[in-house]
Amino acid sequence: MVTPRLVLVLGDQLSEGLSALCAADKARDVVVMAEVADETGYVPHHPKKIALVLSAMRHFSADLLDAGWTVAYSRLDDAENAGSIAGELLRRAEEHGAHEVIATRPGEWRLFDALDTLPLQVRVLPDDRFIASLAEFDDWAEGRKELRMEYFYRLMRRKTGLMMDGDDPAGGKWNFDHDNRKPAQADMLRSGPMQFTPDDVTEEVLALVERRFDNNFGTLRPFNFAVTRTQALCALDHFVKHLLEGFGDYQDAMLRDDQFLHHSLLSPYINVGLLNPLEVCQRVEQAWKDGHVPINAAEGFIRQIIGWREYVRGIYFREGPDYTARNVLGHGRALPRMYWGGETRMNCMAHAIGQTGDEAYAHHIQRLMVTGNFALLAGIAPAEVHEWYLAVYIDAYEWVEAPNVIGMSQWADGGIIASKPYVSSGNYINKMSDYCGDCAYSVKDKTGATSCPFNTLYWHFLDRHRDQFQGNYRMGMIYRTWDKMDEERRAEVLKTADDFLHRMDAGEVV
Repeated sequence: MVTPRLVLVLGDQLSEGLSALCAADKARDVVVMAEVADETGYVPHHPKKIALVLSAMRHFSADLLDAGWTVAYSRLDDAENAGSIAGELLRRAEEHGAHEVIATRPGEWRLFDALDTLPLQVRVLPDDRFIASLAEFDDWAEGRKELRMEYFYRLMRRKTGLMMDGDDPAGGKWNFDHDNRKPAQADMLRSGPMQFTPDDVTEEVLALVERRFDNNFGTLRPFNFAVTRTQALCALDHFVKHLLEGFGDYQDAMLRDDQFLHHSLLSPYINVGLLNPLEVCQRVEQAWKDGHVPINAAEGFIRQIIGWREYVRGIYFREGPDYTARNVLGHGRALPRMYWGGETRMNCMAHAIGQTGDEAYAHHIQRLMVTGNFALLAGIAPAEVHEWYLAVYIDAYEWVEAPNVIGMSQWADGGIIASKPYVSSGNYINKMSDYCGDCAYSVKDKTGATSCPFNTLYWHFLDRHRDQFQGNYRMGMIYRTWDKMDEERRAEVLKTADDFLHRMDAGEVV
């Protein structure tokens, strides 16, 4: 009798073409899928994220059974559940007499280390759902003084052939981002992302999540996410037909009463494995080729996937498991209660965080230039910011979240990703949103108790980190502007910022 092998399929690896499944023998091997406490609780995940992953796992396991696989599936509330991926593999190995595990490389160092220490023979295969292998990224990065995404993106464009005219980029430019910074207007007829009615499997998961995670930050119902590949493909089709055309123009815009604008909300499905990133980009490219969407919309969307998404994964694994502990600026302030739903008088923060609680989603500018910008300006400990983003967003997995937060948002890696910190005053938020009009603070006031906190915290951040940034070629003009202010004005700005931070530290509503 041939000894079976265990084939591990994790909750973010729900793809028929997964390398572990392709290397396995359907007639011999046992697929192991497990809902475990370690994965649902290593950070206080948003209830919607837990529900999406568990429901998608249950649907995917049913598809595998229908395709003839033997599946050993563990539910979260199974009495014999070991509580961890490693524990479940050991339990199934004993149950089936297996000594070997076939796995696809996990997207987080902690799981990679857990597999590495198992007392079983573990064969970890590359995750070839990504366009660039880790070796390919390292080859590109080796010897470069600066690892800028733009140049890696060009490599990926050439590799995939997406939006290329021979060896040149379509339209004569690699990047049309200059066209993608328009503020949006309210539009009652704008279509949102496609929504789905929970089936019986999903309803069972929702009941489980309600019982076990009722104290987690975020609202579980209504739950409208796709949980199968068929549904995810419908969501892709809906985005391309109804929203992609305006994606480029308005991808940086923010509106109080429109949480999604022209964004796709496809990242949860790509990151969990229901959609392949290349097929998504090819679908978008075809819409452009067919004349249905402008080039800035198609290029801007494709850049987020084959450029940014691939790039941050390469950074995460290249920098190693200590990356999330980086704190070059020495920030140590505790994360304010407002991030967990506490009251705030800042309208932009209230809307971005409130939307996050309701939807487990906020788009990239809300994350980078509102909640991330504030955390950086206020000097909040990057490890706490990292854990918050990992917990509250439905598309957050450490390989993609950590570089975006530690590197791009908090500049805690010292500039590996960003050549300068992404900080701004309230003017940027006012330009790109309708948040400021009825805020308790005035974006026009530069000092005093009623001034927008972003205005004074911006200069406070630059002043306290002057030694770090005054030599940065992209920030010299900013420091010259600060130096031209009279001494009394600068002192007033810093005092206003200090007063704000002291009130926040004391637990006052700010």
